Amino acid sequence: MSGLRERKKVRTRQHIAESAMRLFVARGFDHVTIAEVAAAAEVSVNTVYNYFQVKEDLVLPPDQASPQRLAVMVRDRPPGTAAARAVLDRLREEVRGRDRKLGLTEGFGRVFEMMRAAPTLAARLEDLGGQMTEALALALAEETGAAPGDPLPRVVAWQLGSLHALVFTEIGRRTTAGESPEVIAEAVLELLDVIEDTLGERVLSYAVRKDRPCSE
Repeated sequence: MSGLRERKKVRTRQHIAESAMRLFVARGFDHVTIAEVAAAAEVSVNTVYNYFQVKEDLVLPPDQASPQRLAVMVRDRPPGTAAARAVLDRLREEVRGRDRKLGLTEGFGRVFEMMRAAPTLAARLEDLGGQMTEALALALAEETGAAPGDPLPRVVAWQLGSLHALVFTEIGRRTTAGESPEVIAEAVLELLDVIEDTLGERVLSYAVRKDRPCSE
């Protein structure tokens, strides 16, 4: 029974978000109220707020637009893999899979234009990028045992955060130009190859995960 309730919650949440996105794309983020979102989704205003604490969460839900995104990529990497390699590999995987979080889907152009026109969404995206970099720097410092004040984890995190931001910028630029997801994906894969070629060896070999010791 609890499983059924959870599935119903997921469907309701998705339905509210999809109803909101249709309104936002048609009229602009700033011109749509939560009450109008609730009416379109045929739920109460309180129900909307039960699933989305603030209006911006309808476009950038915290579980998908997470400050821990880069740190998770690095923490989840297999033994023998450097931090930069983990980020590059995951981005390539997402691009090849046309992952929705990258915007590599048909119709994303209108969504991107809507987001770019909303100051609060643009500010949230910028703040999110900074939070991702900071979270990654902390993860790298913990894992490598860097001394307090050692700038290297922050420097590497900044470079990885910048390449991550560049990928999204490139997707947005090409989306605005009207290119298809397939064309954009090929261009971004080429971009990632160029990024890898230009990263210094110190970054590419930094924080290689060691094999975890076997438990006794």
